[in-house]
Amino acid sequence: MATSASTAAVDPPRSALRRQLDRWLFRLGAPERGPIELVQRRIYVLPSRAGLVFAVALVVMLLASINYSLSLGYGLVFLLAGAGVASILHAFHNLLGLRLRPGRCEPVFCGETASFGLVVENPRAARRPALSLRLGTRHTRFELAPGETRDVQVPAATHRRGLTQPGRMVLETYWPLGLIRAWSVFVPDMPCVVYPAPEATPPPLPPDGEAEGRGRATSRPGDDDFAGLRAHQRADSPRHVAWKVLARGGPLLTKQFSGEAGADLDLAWERLPAHLDTEARLSRLAAWLLAAERSGRRYALRLPMVVCPPGHGHEHLHRCLRELALHGSARQENDR
Repeated sequence: MATSASTAAVDPPRSALRRQLDRWLFRLGAPERGPIELVQRRIYVLPSRAGLVFAVALVVMLLASINYSLSLGYGLVFLLAGAGVASILHAFHNLLGLRLRPGRCEPVFCGETASFGLVVENPRAARRPALSLRLGTRHTRFELAPGETRDVQVPAATHRRGLTQPGRMVLETYWPLGLIRAWSVFVPDMPCVVYPAPEATPPPLPPDGEAEGRGRATSRPGDDDFAGLRAHQRADSPRHVAWKVLARGGPLLTKQFSGEAGADLDLAWERLPAHLDTEARLSRLAAWLLAAERSGRRYALRLPMVVCPPGHGHEHLHRCLRELALHGSARQENDR
């Protein structure tokens, strides 16, 4: 059964209820482009579990001091209570004034872990210790030096292709005593492109354009005779890297070979078997794109309403994979 390619995942009822509560309690709405500044109204403070136990212990100590008229007991209770009240102010100021900006999220294949980056800036000349950025059940702990700006990465699992937003993120701290939790909730506008998962065991690449009379064999870089060196590209095969040049302290270069190569590969939607559904077709095309890139040949991608002309290289590969990820989405229709 085909999976929807919407830009937002379908939430279970519990998550939908949480989103409604967030809108009511924290005034959360559409994703924010930033910068997001944590002012007084955006920071919330409540006792932690340890703080509640601490408060109960203070009440018991106070009752015992009253019952037995313990002057030192009164002093100890008020001293500890004062420390607890002071920790409220310290936890609040540990978040106050921080500035948050959406960072980058590198594209991933569906099923892989995406890494959402949030740029956190500390404009004050004071250290910000014991900070934690949480997304769902995963969190990243960090601290900021005075005036420091840091790119904090938070991992998140991916379950569907398309544009995925991180959703609800929480920046929190329990500093200094762990008795008080200060936190802020926000939804940054930080879309991540999730490519379709490549088919595990795809069939061989389809015949090139020559098989249908649309192309012919031409002289292109092949694997026959050594033709020289060129600058290395990320999509180049490791076996073509000039390792001897690199070992002598030279730059990273790739060997070029000349020979006869086939015509451009035509990876077309309509040439796939009719029994494949939408997601299966996208999965096979993703696997073919990766195989075509590894082969070093030029390839074109043809989808309904979308045509990527023949090309090769890292940028061309990711352009084609992005078209697969956005196939059928409202975002893709708006881009046309």
